[in-house]
Amino acid sequence: MKGKWTIMLATLLLAGCGGPAKGPLCVHPENPRYFADGTGQAVYLTGAHTWNILPDMSTISKTARSGGPPLSKIDFKNHQPKPMDYAAYLDYMDGFHRNFMRMWAWETWVFNVNGWGQDRRVHVWPHPWARTGPGEALDRRPKFDLTKFDQRYFKRLRRRVEEAGKRGIYVSVMLFEGWGISSDPEAGETHPFSSANNVNGINGDLDGDGKLFETHQLVDPKITALQEAYVRKVIDTVNDLNNVLYEISNEDPEGVKAWQYHIVNFIKKYERTKPKQHPVGMTAFHGGGMESLFDGPADWISPAAWNGGYSYRADPPPNDGRKVIISDTDHLWGIGGNVHWVWASFTRGHQPIFMDPYDAILLGHSPFEPQYRKINLALGDTRRYAEQMNLSATTPQPDLASSKYCLTDPGKEYLAYVPKEEGGKVMIDLTAAKGKLVVEWFDPHMRKTKDGGHVNGGAKRSFVSPFGDATAVLYIRSGD
Repeated sequence: MKGKWTIMLATLLLAGCGGPAKGPLCVHPENPRYFADGTGQAVYLTGAHTWNILPDMSTISKTARSGGPPLSKIDFKNHQPKPMDYAAYLDYMDGFHRNFMRMWAWETWVFNVNGWGQDRRVHVWPHPWARTGPGEALDRRPKFDLTKFDQRYFKRLRRRVEEAGKRGIYVSVMLFEGWGISSDPEAGETHPFSSANNVNGINGDLDGDGKLFETHQLVDPKITALQEAYVRKVIDTVNDLNNVLYEISNEDPEGVKAWQYHIVNFIKKYERTKPKQHPVGMTAFHGGGMESLFDGPADWISPAAWNGGYSYRADPPPNDGRKVIISDTDHLWGIGGNVHWVWASFTRGHQPIFMDPYDAILLGHSPFEPQYRKINLALGDTRRYAEQMNLSATTPQPDLASSKYCLTDPGKEYLAYVPKEEGGKVMIDLTAAKGKLVVEWFDPHMRKTKDGGHVNGGAKRSFVSPFGDATAVLYIRSGD
């Protein structure tokens, strides 16, 4: 795998990272659509993530639905999930000029992928809590002691966040995982908080429905206290690192909103006792509206298609500055996205990231499929433009471009996205600009740049793309 990536990255001739991450990040005081780093510079986050960045994962059996054995018959003791080549993954991130990833957490020791159309179970290791016994859990290994931590998990967490930071990559440390507890049909049997799997008398399935919604609610103070101890342990492990963000939980159901708000506030309160404070994020709720995210205490959010946000796919609404918006294909498509979505999101003040199948551990998609490569390239290209611009002063202003996609500091710079439907023509309102401005065109599919000469400010100006009627990006900036 590593050799393949080396060849591919050499072929792409893409720039690597720009040095260690400067942080910690905070919401930019002048432009809250973005974060600022430790120097006060606005930071545009874009990148990718895959499920096994932190835990090891590999298939252990077919699901019972497709003739696989019951969980009690699987030999977990003698199966060790395949570890990821993390250094190769960081090379891969560098190669596409990306600077952000979500570091996944998995709460169960088996992930039943049947719900994604895959007839297999994936074994997951390690977990935060120590397996000390006495007694055996349902996988015939020692039960969890939820008052003790498995130091291997936290050593790995710190090492991997630290290694990413050396390459200028920011990491969102995911604390909990909500999709599994609500959608995995075997979560009630494979979760440490199941009463059969721990020595502490904790029952995370209080209503007996085989799911563990209750672990992400404030219904049992003992469970909440154990979770708070775990969150403190995570913070103690990575607080001194500059490249850290936190994410409460992946894709929880709407009914756990109060619990998520509680954890956000708990993190903020505890980090105030520490040397550094880091941004905290909330990502899409199943079945809930965007209001739960915008109205909550998190610093950054990720929208979803299913909660009324379908526009975030094809025509993202301009970010009004209420939150930093990290738009993630994971919540919009699952595995999906396209070049249009990347540039439309960027020019509307969002920060797009890609749910990447990478090594096909879960879904069997090839990471070399052309559409995924195009998305990854586009993400890196938006970051290159972001690095040229004064993001602290730019806002999305659709009315200044006939294409309705324009990220601008009026009078100084304008980045307009021109979809194919515009026929290669766009009008930009340059009324606020004075004197001559430099014009540059970029083809986001062929990745070609062309000098567009100069244009005078002071009025609305029409432009015709040198790439014909293909999709294009127009960058106009002051020559001063």
